[in-house]
Amino acid sequence: MEIIQVVSLGIIATILAVILKDERPEFSMMIGLVAGVIIFFMVLSKIQIVLEVFNKISSKMNVDILYLSTIFKIIGIAYITEFGAQVCRDAGESSIASKIELGGKVLIMVLAIPILMALLDLITKIMP
Repeated sequence: MEIIQVVSLGIIATILAVILKDERPEFSMMIGLVAGVIIFFMVLSKIQIVLEVFNKISSKMNVDILYLSTIFKIIGIAYITEFGAQVCRDAGESSIASKIELGGKVLIMVLAIPILMALLDLITKIMP
Protein backbone atom coordinates (compact mmCIF):
# COMPACT_ATOMS: atom_id res chain seq x y z
CA MET A 1 0.00 0.00 0.00
CA GLU A 2 1.68 3.10 -1.27
CA ILE A 3 -0.62 5.38 0.67
CA ILE A 4 1.00 4.14 3.88
CA GLN A 5 4.38 5.24 2.53
CA VAL A 6 3.01 8.62 1.52
CA VAL A 7 1.31 9.23 4.86
CA SER A 8 4.34 7.96 6.80
CA LEU A 9 6.64 10.31 4.92
CA GLY A 10 4.23 13.18 5.57
CA ILE A 11 4.01 12.44 9.29
CA ILE A 12 7.79 12.07 9.65
CA ALA A 13 8.37 15.33 7.77
CA THR A 14 5.78 17.08 9.93
CA ILE A 15 7.41 15.86 13.15
CA LEU A 16 10.84 16.99 11.94
CA ALA A 17 9.46 20.36 10.84
CA VAL A 18 7.78 20.95 14.20
CA ILE A 19 10.94 20.02 16.08
CA LEU A 20 13.10 22.34 13.97
CA LYS A 21 10.60 25.21 13.73
CA ASP A 22 11.80 27.02 16.86
CA GLU A 23 15.53 26.59 16.34
CA ARG A 24 15.89 26.60 12.53
CA PRO A 25 12.70 27.79 10.80
CA GLU A 26 14.39 27.82 7.39
CA PHE A 27 15.07 24.08 7.68
CA SER A 28 11.51 23.51 8.81
CA MET A 29 10.17 25.02 5.60
CA MET A 30 12.70 23.14 3.46
CA ILE A 31 11.64 19.84 5.03
CA GLY A 32 8.05 20.51 4.02
CA LEU A 33 9.08 21.44 0.50
CA VAL A 34 11.32 18.40 0.05
CA ALA A 35 8.65 16.08 1.48
CA GLY A 36 6.11 17.49 -0.97
CA VAL A 37 8.44 16.95 -3.93
CA ILE A 38 9.26 13.39 -2.82
CA ILE A 39 5.57 12.57 -2.43
CA PHE A 40 4.91 14.02 -5.89
CA PHE A 41 7.55 11.76 -7.43
CA MET A 42 6.17 8.78 -5.50
CA VAL A 43 2.75 9.20 -7.12
CA LEU A 44 4.02 10.31 -10.54
CA SER A 45 3.89 6.76 -11.90
CA LYS A 46 0.23 6.54 -10.92
CA ILE A 47 -0.48 9.78 -12.74
CA GLN A 48 1.09 8.33 -15.86
CA ILE A 49 -1.21 5.30 -15.62
CA VAL A 50 -4.26 7.56 -15.40
CA LEU A 51 -3.07 9.54 -18.44
CA GLU A 52 -2.65 6.34 -20.44
CA VAL A 53 -6.15 5.17 -19.53
CA PHE A 54 -7.66 8.50 -20.54
CA ASN A 55 -5.75 8.42 -23.84
CA LYS A 56 -7.16 4.94 -24.57
CA ILE A 57 -10.68 6.07 -23.70
CA SER A 58 -10.41 9.18 -25.86
CA SER A 59 -9.17 7.19 -28.84
CA LYS A 60 -12.04 4.72 -28.47
CA MET A 61 -14.60 7.52 -28.17
CA ASN A 62 -13.04 9.42 -31.06
CA VAL A 63 -12.50 12.55 -28.93
CA ASP A 64 -10.06 15.15 -30.23
CA ILE A 65 -6.77 14.77 -28.36
CA LEU A 66 -6.51 18.58 -28.21
CA TYR A 67 -9.38 18.73 -25.75
CA LEU A 68 -8.01 15.93 -23.62
CA SER A 69 -4.52 17.42 -23.48
CA THR A 70 -6.02 20.78 -22.52
CA ILE A 71 -7.93 19.18 -19.67
CA PHE A 72 -4.73 17.49 -18.45
CA LYS A 73 -2.90 20.81 -18.59
CA ILE A 74 -5.68 22.43 -16.57
CA ILE A 75 -5.51 19.67 -13.96
CA GLY A 76 -1.73 20.02 -13.82
CA ILE A 77 -1.97 23.78 -13.34
CA ALA A 78 -4.48 23.27 -10.53
CA TYR A 79 -2.23 20.78 -8.70
CA ILE A 80 0.93 22.84 -9.13
CA THR A 81 -0.87 26.01 -8.08
CA GLU A 82 -2.22 24.33 -4.96
CA PHE A 83 1.22 22.95 -4.08
CA GLY A 84 2.89 26.34 -4.52
CA ALA A 85 0.20 28.14 -2.54
CA GLN A 86 0.46 25.65 0.32
CA VAL A 87 4.25 26.05 0.44
CA CYS A 88 3.79 29.81 0.69
CA ARG A 89 1.18 29.42 3.41
CA ASP A 90 3.50 27.09 5.34
CA ALA A 91 6.14 29.81 5.15
CA GLY A 92 3.64 32.32 6.53
CA GLU A 93 3.13 34.17 3.25
CA SER A 94 -0.61 33.87 2.70
CA SER A 95 -0.63 37.02 0.56
CA ILE A 96 1.77 35.48 -1.96
CA ALA A 97 -0.23 32.24 -1.82
CA SER A 98 -3.35 34.16 -2.84
CA LYS A 99 -1.50 35.69 -5.77
CA ILE A 100 -0.32 32.25 -6.91
CA GLU A 101 -3.91 30.99 -6.76
CA LEU A 102 -5.11 33.99 -8.78
CA GLY A 103 -2.45 33.34 -11.40
CA GLY A 104 -3.45 29.68 -11.60
CA LYS A 105 -7.11 30.58 -12.06
CA VAL A 106 -6.32 33.02 -14.85
CA LEU A 107 -4.16 30.46 -16.65
CA ILE A 108 -6.90 27.85 -16.31
CA MET A 109 -9.44 30.24 -17.83
CA VAL A 110 -7.09 30.99 -20.74
CA LEU A 111 -6.59 27.28 -21.42
CA ALA A 112 -10.31 26.59 -21.14
CA ILE A 113 -11.29 29.07 -23.87
CA PRO A 114 -11.00 26.57 -26.78
CA ILE A 115 -13.12 24.03 -24.91
CA LEU A 116 -15.73 26.66 -24.07
CA MET A 117 -15.80 27.83 -27.69
CA ALA A 118 -16.29 24.26 -28.93
CA LEU A 119 -19.08 23.76 -26.40
CA LEU A 120 -20.81 26.97 -27.47
CA ASP A 121 -20.43 25.96 -31.11
CA LEU A 122 -22.02 22.59 -30.35
CA ILE A 123 -24.90 24.25 -28.50
CA THR A 124 -25.59 26.64 -31.38
CA LYS A 125 -25.61 23.73 -33.84
CA ILE A 126 -28.12 21.81 -31.73
CA MET A 127 -30.50 24.72 -31.29
CA PRO A 128 -32.84 25.43 -34.25
